Amino acid sequence: MLGIPLFDLAWLMVALLAAGAITGLLAGVFGVGGGAVAVPILYELFRILEVPEEVRMPLCVGTSLAIIIPTSLRSFSAHKAKGAVDMTILRVWAVPVVLGVVVGSVIARYAPADLFKTVFVVVAGISAIRLLFGKDTWRFGLDMPAKPIMIAYGWLIGILSALMGIGGGQLSNLFMTFYNRPIHQAVATSSGLGLLISIPGAIGYIYAGWPHMADYPNVVAFQLPLALGYVSLLGFVLFIPTSTWMAPVGARLAHRLSKRRLEVAFGIFLLLVCARFAASLVT
Repeated sequence: MLGIPLFDLAWLMVALLAAGAITGLLAGVFGVGGGAVAVPILYELFRILEVPEEVRMPLCVGTSLAIIIPTSLRSFSAHKAKGAVDMTILRVWAVPVVLGVVVGSVIARYAPADLFKTVFVVVAGISAIRLLFGKDTWRFGLDMPAKPIMIAYGWLIGILSALMGIGGGQLSNLFMTFYNRPIHQAVATSSGLGLLISIPGAIGYIYAGWPHMADYPNVVAFQLPLALGYVSLLGFVLFIPTSTWMAPVGARLAHRLSKRRLEVAFGIFLLLVCARFAASLVT
């Protein structure tokens, strides 16, 4: 099937279902959409499916954004039910974040594949350093900054998230904790950004990838009915069941457990992913 031995395809499907569960768990625990997990796994999937390097990374990013939609919805609903979401911050960020996603999607239509990897390496690397070595004394201020700074940062979150295929949780968590917000509130509020980013982002990547499908008529994984532009329906369908199932579980854990060990594990994972993409950039 798809030019892959059935035994290998079966293991691939199991791996994607497992990855979906991890993605959902991280979405709930850290308030992230899980794109940092989904993108590298999808990258290996599309490599096996022989998707050309020129479109492989944007296909990973677009698919990740589509996967984040239901995962973020369940994660946000679970956090909101506990009253932990700061809706004031989400209202300030809503418009600039969506505008940033639109800009990022337009960039995706014309950008070389290496740009996506570079953005992922830089942002994920900074997040990993914060997770592994960050201290409570790392502060920019004791309260959230003025509205113009919030708007500018929201716009930046939108652009970077659209280019990385993430729900923005890593970036908003960093920002809120640097301004003295409790980590549990930062996680809960960040979960709401996933919806603001993933829906317009996925639509934008369908638009960005649609004209490129005609350039690769022999790449089955990049053609209908397995893909819509830069969104792989194969990856989407296999990720969704377990990711949506585990997101509420992660949200419950986030309000019960100390996350230090999980932060260390996630930070190490991000560093490994950074090394993987950095190596492909060099070679």
